[in-house]
Amino acid sequence: MNKPLLLSSFLVFILSILLLPHLSKWSKLKVAEVADLLVTNAFIYTSDPSFPFANSMAIKNGRILGVGNYSVLQELEGSTTHKLNLEGKIVVPGFIDSHLHLLYGGLQQMMQVELHGVRTKQEFVMKIEAAVKSKREGIWVVGGGWNNDLWGGELPMANWIDDISPQNPVWLSRMDGHMGLANSLAIKMAGITKETKDPLGGTIVRWADGEPTGLLIDAAKKFILPSVPEPTIDERREALLRASNYALTKGVTTVVDMGRYVPGSSAELPWEDFTDVYKWANTSGNMIIRVCLFFPLETWSRLYDLVQKTGHVVSQWLYLGGVKAFLDGSLGSNSALFYEPYADDPDSYGLQVVDLDDLINMTALSDKSGLQVAIHAIGDMANDLILDVYDSVASENGERDRRLRIEHAQHLAPGSATRFGKQGVVASVQPVHLLDDAISAEKKLGKERAEHGSYLFHSLLASHSLLAFGSDWPVADIDPLNNIRAAVTRIPPAWETPWIPSECLTLNNALDATFGKTISESRGEIYG
Repeated sequence: MNKPLLLSSFLVFILSILLLPHLSKWSKLKVAEVADLLVTNAFIYTSDPSFPFANSMAIKNGRILGVGNYSVLQELEGSTTHKLNLEGKIVVPGFIDSHLHLLYGGLQQMMQVELHGVRTKQEFVMKIEAAVKSKREGIWVVGGGWNNDLWGGELPMANWIDDISPQNPVWLSRMDGHMGLANSLAIKMAGITKETKDPLGGTIVRWADGEPTGLLIDAAKKFILPSVPEPTIDERREALLRASNYALTKGVTTVVDMGRYVPGSSAELPWEDFTDVYKWANTSGNMIIRVCLFFPLETWSRLYDLVQKTGHVVSQWLYLGGVKAFLDGSLGSNSALFYEPYADDPDSYGLQVVDLDDLINMTALSDKSGLQVAIHAIGDMANDLILDVYDSVASENGERDRRLRIEHAQHLAPGSATRFGKQGVVASVQPVHLLDDAISAEKKLGKERAEHGSYLFHSLLASHSLLAFGSDWPVADIDPLNNIRAAVTRIPPAWETPWIPSECLTLNNALDATFGKTISESRGEIYG
């Protein structure tokens, strides 16, 4: 397809499709004889290999009756049918983002200190200084989005910002959410000292004398997050509205929201958002995209009880999906779990952020209860551990279409890609992340390790794995075209050649991973 993707918000909305098999309940309808709207002279991508393109589409009551050639669909035209001639413009199904953090994305747009794209230490400090000047003494300064790889890799420390924030506690999350920087005042308020021990699955980054530098990784964030002011209900509702509207501008009509739970934070956050934000939006008519919600694995019994009472489908907009956990951290924070140590930190193999026995037990119980399980794994060892867990659970609970997911699956050991297909595990991946990781992965893992095991999309697909694309927004922008482009070309900024070209996908493969299902599976019929 060499035409630009011209996406009308209206057309994307009516073409919105769904990710999970349960969600088809939202879209079943009886084909009527007369359409309200007949779209003609279009270039429609159906995502159905038996009939990939069509020129017309019939719609009634916001639902697609049929997609095909006008010579057939004109039979659904009546005296009240409105015809829309698109003059050859391209129409695609509504994009699905299979992994993001919707409220975080909206809150980022409302953030006090936005640090995405900051490329120098000086710019970093200037932004904090400007935010501090706008606050009264004692008021928290909160922000995030920084990526130290953009300014050469040096990690920020509290002493970068202590002089400009002596009376204001500061907390600044890294772009991946697995690391954050606190100034010395915030560290003191949290009671973190050289005697404070690292928690399971977390690290307090220290100077040579043991004093904290201000950086907290994964579970260590639990020392400070309870002190950081939470956004109000009104702010979170505004965040949902902003995020949903922004998603539609990018053609995204269905998302899988992994929530605001990360290592070190409270497992109650996604439940508070469900009650205070999503249920409010659903009952007040403010839902404009379809959202599939995941909740922390440790709360699986709570979700099971809720599903038993209400079912998975809350409404045509809202779906109770499953449960999510973390096995490791992130590459950028040196907390992804690997078999071999980091090239730039030979004493570190990364972090296992959860007790493995607890993870196995909760996964088995969730699966036995019929809940879909998704577990975050970045490093090669982390991915193998999760594959082992899933294999054990499937053997224990018996065969069924469970669609267990591994979130990210960025770095795989030899033979692991084949296991995804053999075990029927969904690889929930974010191709756009490779654009940042191409350089940092070689620094952190070494060139050979990075090139043999990173972002193995083609290998996963060749093993008959199901690929599902997501953005991880706000870690990366929600625009699905960025994911498609990255998966097909694998060319990072300022590069002229692909990174690991053997792992490039075809355009059709990338589109299928973005749309999730064909139009014919989720809306009406296709007429040749």
